[in-house]
Amino acid sequence: MEQPSTLEKKQDHLQHHFVDSDQQFESAKMGMWIFLVTEILFFGGLFAAYIVFRSWYPELFLLASDHLDTFWGAVNTVVLISSSLTVAMAIRSAQLNQQKGIIINLAITIALAFVFMVIKYFEYTEKFAVGIFPGGYYTYEGIAHDQANIFFSIYYMMTGLHGIHVVVGIGLMVWLLLRARKGHFSSEYYTPVEITGLYWHLVDIIWIFLFPLLYLID
Repeated sequence: MEQPSTLEKKQDHLQHHFVDSDQQFESAKMGMWIFLVTEILFFGGLFAAYIVFRSWYPELFLLASDHLDTFWGAVNTVVLISSSLTVAMAIRSAQLNQQKGIIINLAITIALAFVFMVIKYFEYTEKFAVGIFPGGYYTYEGIAHDQANIFFSIYYMMTGLHGIHVVVGIGLMVWLLLRARKGHFSSEYYTPVEITGLYWHLVDIIWIFLFPLLYLID
């Protein structure tokens, strides 16, 4: 049986409707940018709601923000910024054909994402324990404002949706890690690594906005 040539092996990733790898890469990248724009619009609606309610209840936001743990919020900010660096390093490793570098940096990124989620878990459970729930389930009496549930409804909505995006990112990077272990990525083909990296950078940027808006109100 005739063995496939080296060129054919390198082109295994190329879909039939693309002329070459460059066209496929640019199309995938453009598709991801379009998706990221829709994500920005989605979170933009939440940010607009935040602005409106904060303008209506400025004192509430000042009082309620004091019940968020700024220290752990800052730790999570550092964690996500570090994860942006490691995912960028994974992309660079793919460009340089450094298989071990791809695997190590993806693994570190996944670990940092899990650290973020564990910290959020403890933040949430601490609030639930004293009755700080969203909407009509709010029973906490430690804030001297009868609309305190509004702030925490916004808090849970914004951080909860962000958390869902983190979980999706973890799933994507686990998939990339499994493929990287099989040697699927190289300087010839690293499109999934790069577009997942773009998604992860957006997740990190959103948190960089959420942290001061929710935790650093003064």
